Amino acid sequence: MDIASLLGIIAGTGLIILGIYQLTPNFIVFVSLPSLLIVVGGSFASTLLSFSMKDVFGLLRSIIVVFKKQKIRMPEEVDTIVDLAPIARKSMQELEKALPNIKNPFLRDGLQMVIDGYNPEEIRDILETRIENRVTREKGEANVLKTMGKYSPAFGMIGTLIGLVVMLYGMAAIAGGGADPMTVLGAGMGAALITTFYGSILANLIFNPMAVKFETRIERQNTMQMMLIEGALLIHARKHPLIVREKLNAFLRPSEWKKPEEK
Repeated sequence: MDIASLLGIIAGTGLIILGIYQLTPNFIVFVSLPSLLIVVGGSFASTLLSFSMKDVFGLLRSIIVVFKKQKIRMPEEVDTIVDLAPIARKSMQELEKALPNIKNPFLRDGLQMVIDGYNPEEIRDILETRIENRVTREKGEANVLKTMGKYSPAFGMIGTLIGLVVMLYGMAAIAGGGADPMTVLGAGMGAALITTFYGSILANLIFNPMAVKFETRIERQNTMQMMLIEGALLIHARKHPLIVREKLNAFLRPSEWKKPEEK
């Protein structure tokens, strides 16, 4: 579980509820099923028009991914590559024996290409193409969240217009003496404001932050996989473990750098 994502939702929701309570203890005035249907239903329908059925119904999976902890341990991957460097300098046969112990499938595939005799340009091209295709798929999922975030405020405004229309027609009914003024005006104005409220909350607390989190995860994964490509190529060149570590340290924060004796 990604604690930051969970805390963000809880803190944001809690502070909004606290703010409402400071204004009025009557929370029921902020509950409107018609307004929620307009915002959520309209946003979902527009997103369905914008993307394929598979992409839209993958939205739930994308939201679950945002709340899952991302397992990227780059210092550990550096240690793994440095440990493999002296083995590769001995022989490719020894490196092949060590492959089953490598947990990261991306690194394992890269080293398998090294063992199979691919040249450095081929290894880089194949692995970078994998990264590009993964980014395209994952950014498509992030775009669904972004689209929901874009349409939610728009349908909030549509709900506002509907509420204003109800209010104006209500005023006409009041003029004819056929309705209670406070009931009609209150219902119309309430719907007008609540839909905008729902649209803004969904966009700025749920969909847009989740899209940003999703894209951040994509970038972190890209950085790690680019490092693994460099590691595989250094092993292909049979570089000394000291050189391997120094080159791969460039991908880490200075606080994560390890010296040769710090295994």
